[in-house]
Amino acid sequence: METIWELFWEFFKIGAFAVGGGPATLPFLMDLAEKKPWYTMEQLTDMIAISESTPGPLGLNMSTYAGFQAMGVVGGLISSFGLVLPSVIIIIIIARFLDNFNKNPYVEGAFRGIRPAVTALIAAAVFNLCRVSLFVETDGELAPAVGSMLVAVLVFGLLQIKKLNRFHPALWFLAGAVVGVVFGL
Repeated sequence: METIWELFWEFFKIGAFAVGGGPATLPFLMDLAEKKPWYTMEQLTDMIAISESTPGPLGLNMSTYAGFQAMGVVGGLISSFGLVLPSVIIIIIIARFLDNFNKNPYVEGAFRGIRPAVTALIAAAVFNLCRVSLFVETDGELAPAVGSMLVAVLVFGLLQIKKLNRFHPALWFLAGAVVGVVFGL
């Protein structure tokens, strides 16, 4: 049986190391799905869809959802607090020493190294999400989920059109949901 402390600690670690915003939490949440029985990879894709279509930061929405999946309302509150606390601590420290912090060559160098690492983590998360969302496991082998692939390619293509990429993301989620229901994806 997992405890509230374990839930807090896991999300505290995610909050401390997920540099780069909400998408940077994805690799950590994927790892957590494999380590803990709180949610599955399939539920993670649902969490992303729900988190993207609700107000608020993606990482915070996903931590709340994951915590709720794990331990109900208290779990949602604890996981959210755990995710946010490291940022609060870091911001307080930075604010205290801001003048010296911005021009520190070690800090500048660290961020030059962190940015590509975060990019790689997000790319790996996107790859894993594509695998879960666009393929189905049949007899231990992955097979393309053709309908899901068509929706993904269509939406991606439409988003490349300047006038269409201005539509709110919630409209794209709604359109995907309608297509999924109508065509039984």
